Order: sequence, then C-alpha cells, then structure tokens
Amino acid sequence: MELWPWLTAALLLALLLLQLSRSAKFYAKIGLYCVLCFTVSAVAVVVCLLRHGGRTVENMSIISWFIRSFKYLYGLRFEVKGRQKLEEDRPCVIISNHQSILDMMGLMEVLPDRCVQIAKRELLFLGPVGLIMYLGGVLFINRQRSRMAMTVISDVGERMVREKVPIIPVVYSSFSSFYNYKTKLFTPGTIKVEVLDAIPTAGLTIADVPELLDTCQQAMRTTFFHISQLCQENGAPAGPDAQASQ
Repeated sequence: MELWPWLTAALLLALLLLQLSRSAKFYAKIGLYCVLCFTVSAVAVVVCLLRHGGRTVENMSIISWFIRSFKYLYGLRFEVKGRQKLEEDRPCVIISNHQSILDMMGLMEVLPDRCVQIAKRELLFLGPVGLIMYLGGVLFINRQRSRMAMTVISDVGERMVREKVPIIPVVYSSFSSFYNYKTKLFTPGTIKVEVLDAIPTAGLTIADVPELLDTCQQAMRTTFFHISQLCQENGAPAGPDAQASQ
C-alpha cells in the first residue's frame, strides 16, 4: 500500500490545523521549543567538551549564545535597562522573577560571564539538557530532601554575609500579552527587562536574611507591575494572569 498519499494528507491536515486553530499553533510552538532545547543542548555538549574538556562555569557563555538565538525564531525582543549594573567586576547574587518556560531565554539575555546558577535536581535527568547544565557548572538542589536544599541556600546566604556580596534583582515584564497557557496564546512580543540597583548585605547577619529577601521581593514586585504597565501602554494588556514571583 502506497504511504505517500496518506503522509501528504496528514501533512496538509496538520498545516490546516495550524492555520485555523490557536491551540494547534500554541502546542506546535511549545513542541518546537522543547525539540530545540534538546537538540541545541546535544550540540552544545559537544562544543563545550571540545572547548573546555569538562565541567566549568566557562561553558555558560557557550550555552548562553545558543539559547539567545531562540528569540529570533519566535520573534521575541528584549529591551534591557540597567545592564551595566551586572558588568561590574565583583561577586554578587542575581535573583529574578519566574513566569514560564520562556524564562531561560530572558535569563541568558542578561547573565554575566562566570555566573553559577542554582536549579532543581530533577533537571539533571533531562538527557542532554541536564548534561549541558552540569557542564555549565549549575548547582543542583534536591527539593525532596529539604535539609540538603537548605544547606545549599544557607551556604549562599552565609557567603553573602561573609563576603558582603550584594543582591542584584532582575525583573522581566509580564509575558501574558504574547504568551498565555490558559488561552493558548503564543505570538511574537517584547519583554522589558530591568536590572535593579544592588541591595547591599554588609553589616547583616544570617538572621537578617528573611527580611533581606522580603525587601528584594517588594522591590521586584513594584518594578514588575511598572514595566508590565509600560508594555500595556505600548501594546496588548498584561492580563490577569501576570505574576511576580521569585
């Protein structure tokens, strides 16, 4: 039995669905994004091993270059304000708000060189994605073992206090004007990114960390709604699903 007519018909049906159905377009773009992540990770693994031979934070610049290229395919544009605050030659802790699977593109847009990231341990087992994160020097936290996760967080907190490392919040505007899982919206769009002023930790103790994080969250929340409002004035509304969480 000839398969080509059936394959052609299936392809035409798929193309028709993409033209008529917002949901089909949405899931096709999400599927492509996942395929890109795995494929690009596999290629980046080879490049990193050839360039640096193993696990090192130096690999992050290679990873960042690959991920930043995704924005051209999806028609996304990042407008960054305050990038110079991340270019100073000093240790710091960078925190940012979380919204969707697209966060990775935004993070790589502003991430400085030699930046060590923290991620949940489950990501380590995502094939080439986990491997490239490992090669990039990412620290993995096992959230199922709260004691181990808290040890990593405590180590970061103690280092902030001991070395007077400032916290630099990075805030991304709401994605909901172009990306919304509930309404199956995924179109080209613009993301405003603002790097806030460094929040000093000098003179603080470990006991001050909760209050410090609350200060960071409030500053990020205020900025989130401000830059999301700017996006609303320049285009589509931010929408009711906008969130400003860390």
